Amino acid sequence: MSITGKLIGGMLGFWLFRNVFGLIVGVFVGHLWDMGLFKPRASGGVSSSFLAPLFGLAGAIAKSDGRVSEQEIAAAENLMVRMQLTPAQRAEAIARFTAGKQGTFPAHLAIADLKTWCRGRRDLAFLLLDMLLDVVYAEGPLVQGKLLLVRKLCWSLNVHERELAALAAMRGYAYAAGGGAHQQRTHEAPPQAPAAKDSYAVLGLDASASVGDIKRAYRKLISRHHPDKLGDVPEELKRRAEERAREINAAYERLRAERNIK
Repeated sequence: MSITGKLIGGMLGFWLFRNVFGLIVGVFVGHLWDMGLFKPRASGGVSSSFLAPLFGLAGAIAKSDGRVSEQEIAAAENLMVRMQLTPAQRAEAIARFTAGKQGTFPAHLAIADLKTWCRGRRDLAFLLLDMLLDVVYAEGPLVQGKLLLVRKLCWSLNVHERELAALAAMRGYAYAAGGGAHQQRTHEAPPQAPAAKDSYAVLGLDASASVGDIKRAYRKLISRHHPDKLGDVPEELKRRAEERAREINAAYERLRAERNIK
């Protein structure tokens, strides 16, 4: 933790006021400086520490099965549009995505940077995964290379694979945990459309779940993904959190009707 601001603030405060009160005020102002509260924010509300590793990792994911396709490039460009990036931020995102496609790109460092940005908050971790899903599934089922990178990211962010499967289901994607060589894509084949959303999968459950399981899963998910808990994050993340909360509510209402849950 930096103490430079506290030291300088304390000395200036004492020099200006010549008493203990001035010293205390100076230390407090210096503490705020050390916390970064007086530092300018990146324009557009998206910090570089978030933007760079996100698109770098997106490029690495797209390249992980051998070749970056037009569908994956389109998914990355659509993400830039959704995030409402400024021209400068868009240029940086493109540069990072291009760097991520290189064989020497350190994907583990990008994952570490995203972990640092999340600060241990699982709600932010889920939002990061959500942002990447369209790139991950741009061509259909996960192949081995993509699956390995996604698993590393989930492990780093403390997200269980079952939770990722539920998140994918919310977006209409069928998560396949057993990706392997038999799933290697053919580039001529069109990408698969998202599957119909399954209410049980959205809540991270299967059809054998009890009423109690359904209620507990719903309460846990709606609490975790509530947009009011996000704080100061880019607007795109808040919008996605609102959409996810609606998806969770809709899935629960469908199950309530099907299972006659009171």
